[in-house]
Amino acid sequence: MPPNLCPSILLFFFAILSLASGAGAIGVNWGTTASHPLPPPKVVELLKSNNITRVKLFNADPLVLQALSGSNIGVTVGIPNSMLRSLNSSKKAAESWVHDNVTRYLSTGGSGARIEYVAVGDEPFLQSYGEQFHPFVIGAATNIQAALIRAKLESKVNVVVPCSFDSFQSESSLPSKGHFRSDLNKTMIQLLAFLTKHGSPFFVTISPFVTLHQNKNISLDFTLFKETARPHNDSHRTYKNSFDLSYDTLVNALSTAGFPKIDIVVAQIGWPTDGGTNATSSIAETFMKGLMNHLHGKSGTPLRPRNPPIQTYIFSLLDEDQRSITAGNFERHWGVFTFDGQAKYRVEFGQGLKNLVNAQNVEYLPSKWCVVNNNKDMFNATASALEACSVADCTALSPGGSCFNITWPGNISYAFNSYYQQHDQRADSCDFGGLGLITTVDPSVATCRFSVELLTSQSESLHVTLFTQWTTSLITFLLCLFSFT
Repeated sequence: MPPNLCPSILLFFFAILSLASGAGAIGVNWGTTASHPLPPPKVVELLKSNNITRVKLFNADPLVLQALSGSNIGVTVGIPNSMLRSLNSSKKAAESWVHDNVTRYLSTGGSGARIEYVAVGDEPFLQSYGEQFHPFVIGAATNIQAALIRAKLESKVNVVVPCSFDSFQSESSLPSKGHFRSDLNKTMIQLLAFLTKHGSPFFVTISPFVTLHQNKNISLDFTLFKETARPHNDSHRTYKNSFDLSYDTLVNALSTAGFPKIDIVVAQIGWPTDGGTNATSSIAETFMKGLMNHLHGKSGTPLRPRNPPIQTYIFSLLDEDQRSITAGNFERHWGVFTFDGQAKYRVEFGQGLKNLVNAQNVEYLPSKWCVVNNNKDMFNATASALEACSVADCTALSPGGSCFNITWPGNISYAFNSYYQQHDQRADSCDFGGLGLITTVDPSVATCRFSVELLTSQSESLHVTLFTQWTTSLITFLLCLFSFT
């Protein structure tokens, strides 16, 4: 063999190994929509302790990217939907964004962040958004791609657009009838052409939990990968679980659009543990174990046998008490870990660990809670609780939630304490017209946990833009919860 061929062959060999190691990789989504987020260095420790090698972000928080620098964790950096219009209209804005949020953190020496993808938008095609982001997605992605090329980073970083679970559909619930929504046809073909041109995969959310609640023909056992579940037949193909059914619906939609071979990344998939029917830790554990076994088996799906998604990102790493609950109160409880980094259940991500490792040395506020003072006139208690829950997180009180069964006035105390903790245990945040009482006795009951918040706080700058999205729906169910007449 000629000596000058050896370097080329070795490079090719290692490239193949790199691709093989990435196939079927499991990562997590790391959201930061929390009043008291776990400090980024602590989260990176949590990721490393659990051998999690990839993480998907929803923004480009400097503190998060700094914490990830030097960790060798593959990173997907997110661009919020609110920035799509400006990035679509201005190449300079795109170049500035890439410089500030990608170039600045990349390093050839291993000390920087290992950024693999830039995610343009956060599910901008979600049906509930209407078409407000449609005109800007392709232009924004194109300008970000051009900025990466200008920065000579196009070989290291791919541009993707995370698509929502409702961007594709099948009226008959059969994969063979799968197609993209009619309002998305033109934009989706443009997106798929863009992704194919630049060698980028198709990022998509698969949501078996939502599908279960929307489709009466889908059973819980079918969703949880149970062997006893009744299979679904589509012509000569047999489907034994909801994941394969949804995935192949997408595969058929891609084929119908003219892109049958494009790689797929499952950008979000998970199971909530509170805030709704079937949202429990035990069911989440069953689902996650079934999903992990299915992905690690690499059997693929009927339409893509032995060809599973190239990467899968679990949604989500941590609970977030400020997420919008427009879609449901379960939205704040997707975490595999609680807000403070404690594992909710046992699951093996396939990285050699049998059990999840909790966050260590977490710093909390003092062990104090705010409860209702039973010795006071309770006439205005319900109104005070409603006021507290319009700002604080009371989703565990919703039907099916972990605190739904606690009786009055326990639910009033839960609302008071949630508000008190969110406001850093300030004495005046446990007033409620004299109805509040600060105690050092933990009022938690059975599965209903009265939390003590983390020492770190962003409560001075709560996410006001989210407030108007969920206050109305929150008030509606709380009026029933706090009724005691």
